[in-house]
Amino acid sequence: MCTLEELRCKDVINIVNGENLGRVDDLQMDANSATVTALILYGRPRFFGILGPRDNCIIDFRQIRLVGKDAILVELGNPSNCTTCINADLNQQKYST
Repeated sequence: MCTLEELRCKDVINIVNGENLGRVDDLQMDANSATVTALILYGRPRFFGILGPRDNCIIDFRQIRLVGKDAILVELGNPSNCTTCINADLNQQKYST
């Protein structure tokens, strides 16, 4: 069992192509069952922020293959099918408190 703070320290690696997707920023939860349904990675800046951020990435819980000591291994296959871009929704949730 891991806390969000422990997950935030781990790199998320796509085992299909070896790409480091970044680190976990948030979790998507099912309120009825109190279970984690997805990992959320906010878009990282491209070229020192000049080109704007990358798209936000939501990794479904079923795509997680291993949560290790230093990394989380996920199997995304075709990233365009498995990542979801929801910039407006996430940024609104991130800054509304």
